[in-house]
Parts: sequence; structure tokens; C-alpha cells
Amino acid sequence: MRGRGNARSSRALAVSWRPATWHPRLDMGRLSRPRSSTSHRSLPHLFLFFLFVGPFNCLASYSRATELLYSLNEGLPAGVLIGSLAEDLRLVPRAAGRQNQLPQLPERTLAERSPPLSFSLASRGLSGQYVTLDNRSGELHTSDQEIDREALCLEGGGGGAWGGSISISSSPSSDSCLLLLDVLVLPQEYFRFVKVKIAIRDINDNAPQFPVSQISVWVPENAPVNTRLAIEHPAMDPDIGTNGVQTYRLLDYHRMFTLDVEENENGERTPYLIVMGLLDRETQDQYVSIIIAEDGGSPPLLGSATLTIGITDINDNCPLFADSQINVTVFGNATVGTPVAAVQAVDRDLGTNAQITYSYSQKVPQASKDLFHLDETTGVIKLFSKIGGSVLQTHKLTILANGPGCIPAVTTALVTIIKVIFRPPEIVPRYIANEVDGIVYLKELEPINTPIAFFTIRDPEGKYKVNCYLDGEGPFRLSPYKPYSNEYLLETTKLMDYELQQFYEIAVVAWNSEGFHVKKIIKVQLLDDNDNAPIFLQPLLELTIEENNAPNAFLTKLYATDADSGERGQVSYFLGPDAPSYFSLDSVTGILTVSTQLDREEKEKYRYTVRAVDSGKPPRESVATVALTVLDKNDNSPRFINKDFSFFVPENFPGYGEIGVISVTDADAGRNGWVALSVVNQSDIFVIDTGKGMLRAKVSLDREQQSSYTLCVEAVDGGEPALSSTAKITILLLDINDNPPLVLFPQSNMSYLLVLPSTLPGSPVTEVYAVDKDTGMNAVIAYSIIGRRGPRPESFRIDPKTGNITLEEALLQTDYGLHRLLVKVSDHGYPEPLHSTVMVNLFVNDTVSNESYIESLLRKEPEINIEEKEPQISIEPTHRKVESVSCVPTLVALSVISLGSITLVTGMGIYICLRRGKKHHREDENLEVQIPLKGKIDLHMRERKPVAISNI
Repeated sequence: MRGRGNARSSRALAVSWRPATWHPRLDMGRLSRPRSSTSHRSLPHLFLFFLFVGPFNCLASYSRATELLYSLNEGLPAGVLIGSLAEDLRLVPRAAGRQNQLPQLPERTLAERSPPLSFSLASRGLSGQYVTLDNRSGELHTSDQEIDREALCLEGGGGGAWGGSISISSSPSSDSCLLLLDVLVLPQEYFRFVKVKIAIRDINDNAPQFPVSQISVWVPENAPVNTRLAIEHPAMDPDIGTNGVQTYRLLDYHRMFTLDVEENENGERTPYLIVMGLLDRETQDQYVSIIIAEDGGSPPLLGSATLTIGITDINDNCPLFADSQINVTVFGNATVGTPVAAVQAVDRDLGTNAQITYSYSQKVPQASKDLFHLDETTGVIKLFSKIGGSVLQTHKLTILANGPGCIPAVTTALVTIIKVIFRPPEIVPRYIANEVDGIVYLKELEPINTPIAFFTIRDPEGKYKVNCYLDGEGPFRLSPYKPYSNEYLLETTKLMDYELQQFYEIAVVAWNSEGFHVKKIIKVQLLDDNDNAPIFLQPLLELTIEENNAPNAFLTKLYATDADSGERGQVSYFLGPDAPSYFSLDSVTGILTVSTQLDREEKEKYRYTVRAVDSGKPPRESVATVALTVLDKNDNSPRFINKDFSFFVPENFPGYGEIGVISVTDADAGRNGWVALSVVNQSDIFVIDTGKGMLRAKVSLDREQQSSYTLCVEAVDGGEPALSSTAKITILLLDINDNPPLVLFPQSNMSYLLVLPSTLPGSPVTEVYAVDKDTGMNAVIAYSIIGRRGPRPESFRIDPKTGNITLEEALLQTDYGLHRLLVKVSDHGYPEPLHSTVMVNLFVNDTVSNESYIESLLRKEPEINIEEKEPQISIEPTHRKVESVSCVPTLVALSVISLGSITLVTGMGIYICLRRGKKHHREDENLEVQIPLKGKIDLHMRERKPVAISNI
């Protein structure tokens, strides 16, 4: 939104021609001195137009001092044009319609300017928060950060300094709120340092608000009309001027109050409550209304709070009696302390203003005062002394009710004494039990029929029969004591328990035939005995605590009650003899603690006794049992039985076969003790059962490909956080004879070798070279000739160990031609050896003159009889043969041992073969393996190339 024709971004420009000063007010005098009358008349109109057009006007001021002033409303959206520095500094021509606003200064055209103008803030600071500056055009716009005048000037207002490229300035004596910017204009030939001030105008965007929601004002009930009381919590409005709080009003004035507003020299408005009527607390002690604060915005905004007006009491009422006179009668034989009458006055005030005391008037005779006692607080009149025969029959008691600052209220009690002609019966007690001041003291658990007192009942006149009975509840009995006619015995009827009831009040009542009654009050107080042992609320305390607790950890607070009183009911707490030493029990408070850390793995449950002992003599006690369970924490990592595990497994072990069990334990319990096993490395080959810990191989293992495996197995428990440990697993593959010997030389059955007839006997002719991928005895190779073909093939011999073929006998003329030897290469494997065969072709001749002929002989299938003779690997004895007779026992013993070993080995071999699926039983015993030789072996033999061998 940049269009200058838009009313929302219109602005007015004011220029001051003073070179070194700037004033925020527009210099209207200087602006009204144009050279032509037309401009003289139009300039004020232009100023008024740019001042009031749009809801927010922007003002700019320019001088040689390069200071500009703009103004805008707070709360504007992003992109609103504030002003163009290039135009207002007269660095570019003005837009259409603005040429005649101010006198023009001579300036260069845009085309003449090279390089172009550049505008920038002197430093970055807070400039990006509220305004954006176009570096090319010099236009200032509002940014995405909305300008809030109250947040800028009420919270962060400074002292008006030009700190950085942008700062906030507010003056406490004015309503101005300025945003200060330092702008640099480049290049150097147009360099200017411009100070820009943006005045933020207030809008009515805040409603008045009271600091509290409930406001209380207290007014004395005798406050005169027009009394003014300040309301101490006026409303606050962050807005200023007319947008601030302007007036207050009440929602309900109760026809007793009104509001007035006073403004002080700082412009602050305070509401005052004015009393408009006579108040009476006794009629109404409180008024509740709503106070409303209203600002001067358009439309106005409101704030409210509850106003409670309390009426305080003053002493404006005096005591009053309901009756001016009361008439009462009392019998002449009334006992001392008998209530005669009661007077009561009422004061409608509160507190000390309503305190009433009662007293006799000075007109009351002293004899009446001595006979009747008046309680000055309650107004109760009681008989104070025994009524004698000379006492006046009528007594006029004038009673005053006295209040603070009041004339006493007066009432009269007219007391008439009715004289009794006959004397009442008499009751004379004689106490057997301990009696003090009319109270009988008995120990609890006294036996039944414990005597308390004797009572003598008699008639003073001696004319009338007197009877008596026991009045009141309790385990007591009053019975005649024979043989006397007027004696009665008071005794107990059952055992009494202090804990059930401590005090009894009974009365012995006597009356004669004339209807006169006499009552003697007996008060019985039981004395406590240590007859109760302390009682635990819970005889079994089941407690829990997490292991690794802090020292002196709180376990529980024991509580036992003792129904006895005093010291007999004071309970102390002690540990039982079976309690471990690291448990502590406070004897007074009963707080049970443990002084050391508990380890569940060492001990999970504790069970011991605690005692509660009272202070009686002798003391009584009770016992409770503490059952403490130590809860598990995940403080133990899984632990392998061994750090390293080694397993020997025969090769070709079937997939998912059981290799071995990985044993691991975790001392923790529950989920903390659950252990999950996993293979960290080579998990593509091996897997482990988490539940059983069984290690398995996913595939069949071949020792010839890899003879051993080293695994890392991790054990993770189920705690939070989980703990783990690892173990090393070594798997060694045991060799099985699953590879027959591999013949490397000769390379083919079609190879041949030229043997010269002059070769001497015993000379090596060639060799058979083979290897076996197995190990041990499975890789020990023996060579043997199992078939021969030729003129005299027996002339050649093979070494069973080395495979060297030598000439045994001298060659004759008849030995010329092709000799073919079928060589069997066999290992010593168990349970059965494996073998390969190779054809060794020897051509005896002086030379090779016709290779095609030899090749045709080689292509023919030889007819060779297979010899069943197994190769023997032995060392020729160098000593003399021993007599055969001496070797017979030794040979028999060795034969028996060998037969047992062979039987044992054969059984083991059958088991292994069954596990392997009888894989090797399907192989041909005469398996012939021919594998091309990958490397070159310099044994004087090449394919189809005869080599002459001689001893020359």
C-alpha cells in the first residue's frame, strides 16, 4: 500500500529554512510569505488538506540541519507509507500534485546523478522491528511489527537521546511519543546525516481497568449529607488525552449516594463517593453497586468493578428493657443458690458499643442486696443466703442496665417471699469413702458393694414419716441399713471404669407425708488406675521403601493410644530385640527411620517388633509387628555367568540348530530383572532366543569358509532406564571330513610325460600333488596306484606319503610305449575317508615323434583293473625284526584296544552322519575329482608336452 493518493497514507510536509535548528511546531509564519498572492492564499489550504486527510496523517519537517518529523497513528498494518526521505529532503522531484506545496530548491535531475542515491540506517539496532527503509527510494513504511504506543512509551520510554539508529522518546510532561532514527544518505557527494522523528499518535485501543475487582469503602453511619470519600482504587487507562478515563458512574445509587470526579494538576481523575442521605447501620449495614469507568474515545470503552459500601457502627443506641417490672415469688425454705429471676436488656449497636452491665440502684436496701445476688453480666438474680424468719416478705429490686455513654435503663423486680410453716426433712451424710469439698473420690475397678456413705433421714418436727430414694444414673444403690429405721447405706453395684465415665452426680431425696422434699447432691469422681495397656492402631504395619534410600529415611510414624489418663496414658515407643541395629525409633514421636541404605538384593524383607510402653506403675506395654518390604530399583546390570563363552560346533551344523546356552542373571526383580538377549554383530548369521538364551545359527556353517566366529552378545534389562552388559562368544568349528583331496598335479587325465629308456632305476619320474581343505587327520593324504595299464606298468612305484613316482626297474626294449597309472589320493578322515583319482600317463620312448598318435591313445578309454589295496603310510623299520612269538601278546592287546576304539568312533560317526542327513553316504567310493590347476607348478610336466627324464 504505497499510493500517495490513498487517504490512509496521505502526509503533510513542513520545511524550515533555519539551517541549524529544528522545532516540532510548523513555522507557519515563514511558510506564509510566498512571492505571489495566489500561493499566499493556497498555502494554508494545502497545509490544512494534508493535515486532516485520512485517519492518520504524517508530518515531515526539513531544514539544512536535516531533521524530519513524521506522525502516524499506532496500530497501523504493515506496508503503510510513513514518508519519502528523498522527496522531503528535496533530493528528487516531487510527485505530481505536490510541486507547489513548498518553494523548490535547485537540484540535479535523476539522469545526472551517478551513482544513484542510497539510504541506510546508521546502525541496525531495532530498526527492523517497527519501520522498513527502502535503500533506493528512501521511503519509510511500517513493518510487520505493529506499533503499540503504550508498549513503546509507557514501558520503554527514554529520555529523548538519539541512541543508535532507532530509539524511543517520551516526555513525562507531554503526550508525545517519538520513534527516533538516524539515516545516512550516500554517495559522498550527496552525503547527509538525517535525524528522523516519528511521532506516534494515540488511538482508543485500551479500555479502563480497575486494579482490583472488589472495592470496599467504609462510611460511618453518622456521616452528614454531602460527605465526600475518595475511592482509593481508581481505574487506569494506558491511553492518553481524551482516550483516557474521563468519568465514573454507579449502576445503582440506592438513593443514598452519588459520584463526583476530581482532576489534579497532573490530569489524574479520582472518583469520590458523596453521601446524599441519612445512614443508619441498624437499618441497613451494607450497600453493593457496580462502579463504571468510561473513557472519552469514540465509541467510549468501559471498565467496571464491584463497589461495596460498608456502614460502620457508632454508639447511637442505648440498652432497653422489654418490661418495666417483673413479679416473682420464692419459698421461704428455698436453698441457697436457687435462681429467683433474670432480667435482660437489648442494645442494637455492635461490639463494645453494645456491652451491657447490670447493677442495683442505690435505692435498693442493703438487706435486699445481701439476700439476693445480681450477676452483673447475665442479669440473673439468685438467693444468696438462707431466708430467716425476720426477713421482709416483699423486696423491691430496682435494676439498672448500663451501656457506654448511655443513661441506664431501669426495670423493677418485685420479689415476694412465701413463708413455710413446716420444716422440711433433714438429710445428714456420713462419708465412708474419701470426700473433699463435697466430692467423693473412688478408685476405678473398686469391688462391687463398696460402701460410700451412710445417710440419716429424720423429721425435725418428729411428727411425720420420712421416706427417701436415690435420684440420678449410675452404678449406685441406696438401701436401708437394718436394724435402724432411719439409716441408709449408699454403695456401688458394679465395677466402674474410668475410661468409660469419670464423673457421676446423684442425689439423695427425702420427703415427708406433707409433700416437703429435700435433696442432697452427691458428686462422685473416679480416680484413674493404670489398667489399660497402649493399643496400636495397626498391630501389623506393612511398609515399603525403595532400595538405595537416603540415610535416615522416614518409614512411618507409629501411633498407639492409652485410655488411661495422666502419666499412665503417656506412651513411649521402643524397638523390639529382633530389630536390626540400623533401624531407629524416636521414643517420643514414634517416628521410625532407617539409618543406612537398604539393598533389596541383599535382603528384601524385614520383620521385627516394636513396643509401646506407658508410664504407669507398673508400666504396661503392647507389641506390634513391622513388615518392611524393600522395593526394587534398577541398580543392577545383567550379569553373564562367564565373561567369555566358547562353543565347539561341528561344521555343516544344520540351520537353527542349538549351539549352546548363554546364561545371564539380573539381581533385580520384576521388570527390572527381565533380560533380553541380542546378538550385536553378525546378527545376520546368528540369533539368540531371549527366553532360553539358546544361541543358534541361521545357516549351516562351513569350516573351510570360516573356521571361527567371535560374537558380542548384549543383555538389556527391562528397567527405566535400562541397564546392559555384553559378553564375548567364541564359536570354533570342528572339522568334518567333507572335502575329498583336490589333485593339483597332474592337471588333467590327458596329460602325459616322456620317460627316456635310459632312466636309471630309483630315479623320480614325476609326482602327484594334492591338497585337502579339511584339517587334522581329515587332511592327511595318502597316495596309491590302484590300476595300471601298459607294457610293464609295474615298473613304476608311488610314494604313499609324498606322491613321488619313481622307476623301480630298468626299462627294456619291450617297455617302449604308453604306461597309464590310475592313482588314488585318499585322506584319513572319520567316519570314512574320502578320495580322488587321477590318471598319470608316462610315454617311454627316446623322443616324441608323433604327438597325434599319443593323443589318440590317450583318448581311448583304458581298460584298467581296479586294485582294492589301500594305501599304507608307514615308516620303514631301521631295526631288526623281533621274533614273532614275542609280539603275539602285544598284538592281541592292541587289537582289543583298537576294536573298542573303532566301535566307539563308529558309533559317534553314525550319530554325526545321521545329523548330517547321511550326506556323505551317497557319494561314490570311486569319486574322481578333477579341478583345473589355477597356479603354475614347475614339476617338469606340461599338457601334451613330453619331458625327457634321465639320470644324465
